[in-house]
Amino acid sequence: MPLTLGTRLLRMQLRLTKPIARFATIDDARKAQDQLGRMTAEILKTKVSFEPVEFDRFTACFAISNNCVEPCDRAVLYLHGGGYTAGGLDYAKGFGGLLAAQTRVSVLCAAYRLAPEHKFPAAQDDAMDAYQYLLDSGYAPEKIAIAGESAGGGLALSLALRLRDEGKPMPACIVAISPWADLTLSGSSYNNNVRLDPTLIRESLAYYVIAYAAGHEDEAYVSPVLGDFTGFPPTLLFAGSDEILLSDAKTVYKRLKKAGVESKLVVEDGMWHVYPLYGTPEGKKALEEMSLFIQTRLGLALPNSAEEASAPA
Repeated sequence: MPLTLGTRLLRMQLRLTKPIARFATIDDARKAQDQLGRMTAEILKTKVSFEPVEFDRFTACFAISNNCVEPCDRAVLYLHGGGYTAGGLDYAKGFGGLLAAQTRVSVLCAAYRLAPEHKFPAAQDDAMDAYQYLLDSGYAPEKIAIAGESAGGGLALSLALRLRDEGKPMPACIVAISPWADLTLSGSSYNNNVRLDPTLIRESLAYYVIAYAAGHEDEAYVSPVLGDFTGFPPTLLFAGSDEILLSDAKTVYKRLKKAGVESKLVVEDGMWHVYPLYGTPEGKKALEEMSLFIQTRLGLALPNSAEEASAPA
């Protein structure tokens, strides 16, 4: 289907502001993302409440739906995006709160430590701690979902690889939105979609690689596209057809299928990086699908809905 007028106008606005982003510092990006998260959380204040969770090395909180599905014993671990260099707790509360409102499941928003102050494996270590916290708090692994967007989507896959490698219980499912899963920047879309992508800048991504994981780019825990996904839970992927990271999602999907993992990749024509976060009709449709997928895998959706959510791509 062709993009709606509102979506086309938004795309034009994003493209117009892209040149400004070339000159933005990491501090600028952090402030902008946190402000966006605060705005989203304010909109959701009648639907979601937030409860802080104490960790030694990073900040976190639960986003709790005011209409939680009893007995409220399911959880989503949400890992935010930001190129591993931006995205604090305020930002994480934004989409984390939206997920909580949509799924009616508690969402643990983990504001993992950021580069360049904290390089790999700091983010993965913090994600491990957050997941272990859920297990230690009594959440059964089959009642935990992991979700993330952009760098957080890649981190979700990296976390699952490490959980599998260390013999820890795997979650019920994974949702990765425009996952940044190839920090070698070698996928075809890193060249083919450079001019199409209205938001991402390849040079900025290269800088984030240096800031976060210089010298580790070809390791699976940094670039999950290089990993073996045997033993993974059902996984749902989203990407825009015009984004630089399209090949990341496509390669992850191919490797999931090769490993025999139940998986689905949704590529929305004409859309851009992390499009489900933008509130467009296309984004709202994606949010509904991922929410149904999570609810189904956590045992909350109706049987007829479950069949729809698990349909192969």
